[in-house]
Amino acid sequence: MFATKPTLVGELVTLRPVGPEHVAGLLEGVRDPELRRLTGSHADADEPAFLAQWYATRKDHDDRLDLAVCHDDEYVGEIVLNELDTDNLSCNLRIMLTRPGKGFGTEAITLLLDHVFATTPLHRVSLGVYAFNERAVHVYKKVGFVQEGVLRDALLWEGEWHDEIVMSVLREEWVTTKPGIGASKLP
Repeated sequence: MFATKPTLVGELVTLRPVGPEHVAGLLEGVRDPELRRLTGSHADADEPAFLAQWYATRKDHDDRLDLAVCHDDEYVGEIVLNELDTDNLSCNLRIMLTRPGKGFGTEAITLLLDHVFATTPLHRVSLGVYAFNERAVHVYKKVGFVQEGVLRDALLWEGEWHDEIVMSVLREEWVTTKPGIGASKLP
């Protein structure tokens, strides 16, 4: 379903297929203690060679879509659709921004969901966000995600438990609230 890796252009950001040229930006993200906390990343995956191989092989996977979020040709993060369930037409979304708070995330998510709901038969896109990440929760709600539930004590971070909020957006909700999509563009 994600065999084609598009470039999506917005006013603030351009989403491009990830590649080895984006490794320095990814390295910055995985080494940032605050970004690791926000994403709940305990793993120590900050080896440049590993990350270069990881980004070099993303184009070969038709079950996921990994895009670099770029502003003025500078890598400012990544947005990913993964955990594709073709039987139930659903997948997971995750985003990591090295330069948050500038509207990049809102536009990146909107661009990606516009693309997905216009070019695939996907019905549901879900995500998980830790309750302490209030900025992200706000953005997800603003773009149309609906809270479905809470996974209590899902993350143990530095000796403290944190809840994970589960959210999703459905095709019908997106196409009826986003003027750029419209039912005529649905696959």
